[in-house]
Amino acid sequence: MSVSDAEHPVDETSVNHSSNHSSSDEDALAELRNLLFGVEQRQLRQIQERLEDPKLRAEDLGKVLAEAVVLQTLQENEQLTEAMVPTIESAIQASVKKDLTVIADAIFPVIGPASRRAIATALEATLQSLNQALENSLTPQSFAWRLEALQTGKSFAEVVLLRTLLYRVEQVFLIHKETSLLLHHVAAPGVETLDADLVSAMLKAIQDFVRDSFNTSSGDSLDTLRFGELTIWIEQGPQAVLAGVIRGNAPYELRIVFQQAIEKIHQAQGKALADFQGNAAVFEASHADLEDCLRSRYRHKKQGNTAYAWAAMGVLLLALGIFGFFGFRARQRWATYLEQLKAEPGIVVIEAKRGWRKYFISGLRDPLAVDPDQLLQPVGINPQAVVSQWEPYLSFDSELAATRVKDLLKPPANVSLSLDEDGVLHMSGTAPRAWIAEAQQLAQFIPGVAQVEVSDLIETEVELESIQRQIEDQILQFQEGEAAIAPNQDESLQTLVEQIKRLTTLAAAFNQTVQVEAIGRANNNGSEAQKLALSQSRADAIVALLTSAGIEPESLTAQGIGTSNPLQNQSGISTVEINRSVSFKVSLTDEASSEISNP
Repeated sequence: MSVSDAEHPVDETSVNHSSNHSSSDEDALAELRNLLFGVEQRQLRQIQERLEDPKLRAEDLGKVLAEAVVLQTLQENEQLTEAMVPTIESAIQASVKKDLTVIADAIFPVIGPASRRAIATALEATLQSLNQALENSLTPQSFAWRLEALQTGKSFAEVVLLRTLLYRVEQVFLIHKETSLLLHHVAAPGVETLDADLVSAMLKAIQDFVRDSFNTSSGDSLDTLRFGELTIWIEQGPQAVLAGVIRGNAPYELRIVFQQAIEKIHQAQGKALADFQGNAAVFEASHADLEDCLRSRYRHKKQGNTAYAWAAMGVLLLALGIFGFFGFRARQRWATYLEQLKAEPGIVVIEAKRGWRKYFISGLRDPLAVDPDQLLQPVGINPQAVVSQWEPYLSFDSELAATRVKDLLKPPANVSLSLDEDGVLHMSGTAPRAWIAEAQQLAQFIPGVAQVEVSDLIETEVELESIQRQIEDQILQFQEGEAAIAPNQDESLQTLVEQIKRLTTLAAAFNQTVQVEAIGRANNNGSEAQKLALSQSRADAIVALLTSAGIEPESLTAQGIGTSNPLQNQSGISTVEINRSVSFKVSLTDEASSEISNP
């Protein structure tokens, strides 16, 4: 213990007593505060919780929002409307982006009737305008009306309506008498309308001006206004006024129609008129009564004018039909011509169009392709009406390429050429060796030919030698001691005829002539004179048979040699039989040398 502690000893009892006394005072003060401000504190905590809880605030706002909107509408407060427009527009846009069917389903019950009504109204106005225009389109007065239409900028039908009009109620206004506010408004089809509320206010202003500017009785009211061709009739009711805008001179009977309309409206909606506070939606029910006032009347024309107009219209429609028919037929013919051109190989159409009485076409054309002008007459198009421009080009079409090959190579009559789709040129038949070599070299430079195939092509010189050997190897046998050919030699004789004809054809390609000598023989039976005569007879018999088969007599000769130069045994035929025969010797001579030797 320190000195200071010794000098000032602490009384623990007093300290504890002081602490207990302070605690009891605070409890008492808290209890007093709770008695005095407990309710207010709980309310403040509740308010604080409500302000801090968005859900509770939203519930409170939802309870009073509808009443606030109704109150602002009755007070005609435009600020609320202007403030809500952006939010509503954004909500609609978001709904459309999310699901278009929601808006579509919502307006479906309304859009159908509205569309049908708009279409019916437009058709009614169009038919009325058309009927009036037809009735007056061919009368002398119509020319003056057409001039008026040009000067005023109006359509001819509109001028006809105005000039044949006796009267027409164009607009009808239902106005509240005490407030001069517009309750409802209707207008005739095709009539341009201004702001109906503005018209209502102007009528009120005019009536007040007349009443204030002139000495009028308190019960007097304005019932007629006239401005040019327009007249405004005003029918007064106890609580509402009906004002009709009339073009032309209306009869007095129309006044009765207006009076009956205002009476029906008061009878049906008298209470709504008396309780009117600015909401005009309830007066949509008066639409039928106001629309009944939209009446009109036109001058009636004689039936003759109408019949004349319809006859002229019929002639015009007939002329239009004929013109349309010929135009359609011309388009069909042009389309057919273009289709045929596009189907032709070697023709490429780049541009084709129809002008006034002329056709224009341009493109590419292979020189071997068909002439486009030749296709015009079959489809019924006058070639003089077509202006064409074709640029030359080489087509790779297989048909045209094959034609080009034949024109350039000029193959002999015994040669066949074919070009497949892959550009391979196939040659077959027989041709001179020089032509084959030249054709192979030239074909490589022909457009459309990629390869030349000559495996089926035989050189004419080789075939000439082969046929010559075949003829010289032929031996026709005869019967013993006779100049009649053996019965079994008919087939050999026919083969010989074909070989000689073939040889003659091939020799002509080389400007050569063929000379076939028939050599008759006999065996050792008989004298030498008899054997020589028999062999000559046999040779002459063969020449006669060949001539009758179509071989030229000039190319045949006959010589009998008897038993000289006998033939040796061949193919198992005895020497006696083989020398009882006719054999052949073939000679080929150039035509030029033949002509020199035989002038």
